[in-house]
Amino acid sequence: MNQVKTERTALPVDEPLDPEVISFRAQFDERSPLDELVREGARKMLQAAIDAEVEDFLAQHGNRRDERGRRLVVKNGSLPEREILTGAGAIPVTQGRVRDNTADPDKRVTFSPSVLPAYLRKTQAIEELIPWLYLKGISTGDFAEALQSLVGERAKGLSANVVVRLKEQWCVEYEHWSKRDLTGKQYVYVWADGIYAKVRLEDDANKKQCLLVLMGATTDGQKELIAVLDGYRESEQSWSELLLNLKQRGLTIGPKVAVGDGALGFWAALRKVHSETREQRCWVHKTANILNKMPKSVQPKAKGDIHEIWQAETKEDAEIAFKAFNEKYGAKYAAACDCLNKDRDVLLTFYDFPAEHWSHLRTTNPIESTFATIRLRHRRTKGSGTRRASLAMMFKLAQSASKKWRRLNCHEKITLVIEGRSFKDGIMQDDIAA
Repeated sequence: MNQVKTERTALPVDEPLDPEVISFRAQFDERSPLDELVREGARKMLQAAIDAEVEDFLAQHGNRRDERGRRLVVKNGSLPEREILTGAGAIPVTQGRVRDNTADPDKRVTFSPSVLPAYLRKTQAIEELIPWLYLKGISTGDFAEALQSLVGERAKGLSANVVVRLKEQWCVEYEHWSKRDLTGKQYVYVWADGIYAKVRLEDDANKKQCLLVLMGATTDGQKELIAVLDGYRESEQSWSELLLNLKQRGLTIGPKVAVGDGALGFWAALRKVHSETREQRCWVHKTANILNKMPKSVQPKAKGDIHEIWQAETKEDAEIAFKAFNEKYGAKYAAACDCLNKDRDVLLTFYDFPAEHWSHLRTTNPIESTFATIRLRHRRTKGSGTRRASLAMMFKLAQSASKKWRRLNCHEKITLVIEGRSFKDGIMQDDIAA
């Protein structure tokens, strides 16, 4: 792209876009409402970083005064808005205009933001930007390194004060989100799980923080993050507090089905708060638990036999596969069979719902895929320092990952579930009667 020479504090003038940029822009001409939400979030985040750096620059030169005690380095309005092309589309941002009123031109300072250099027109994909900011942003000294992936070597000058302001802003954003009004919301399916993250907490450097995560499918089949909260292990008390808090904020309609690991205290809490909700145990967790009670030499074959159960076409076929597994492994591996049989009824709940939704209901994969990213980022950061910062980071990482969550298969059938229609082996019985 042709460049126009400007002063360091000025933005480049408008100029014709070359074919590469036109092609890049065309990829984002048609965007869904979710894409617009992602782009707006990216805009706010980038704008906050720019504003924070302006304020930090003014603070650094706050001691520069004239003979009357007035500040020489001041903010004087804003430069014209400009668009930055990102993986989330064209993001409009503005930069505060900084002016140095020092009489001697040779002693004046100029401001050029690290996150928005004059030449920047195209960043890396926004899905890379957000996780990196939260990955490295937790350690203030490494924040400049993270931004180098976006703007290059000039990001090295970003100060720790800017990082502190951004971290505080992200914490406030999480706190507002966790208190949002849920009146009128309904989640037809929910997925629950807990993630243990080793963070450097104030009271115990070796203590692991348990983060309780709840996701849900809305009435139009969209997946949403409902809650992220730290708790004491995965206890009934911690889950009860989470569910009751959601209810107090307006989420009074219980889900039709809840999916999760059998070890969670979530189930006892759910039965007290939403007793009408059906339970579905996660087959991925269950399979891992069963195989852990068997020697490695047997595990591959046993895993295939377990798959024969939950991938059966009908509930009757699944029951036959259950019996076959017990007959085959019961004599030698009674503990494994006991583990399988313990949750027998709630392992097959999905057969009473649309077959198109089975892939979503049989496991907590919608939440596990997000956890994989969070665990990776958290290992790399070696801890977040405080519960508050840790929660904010987990929230933002999960929020970033959520834009990749796909809608439920045949999402229109979720309306039938809400209406209470009867399904057998994934087929609506009203259709058969008709």
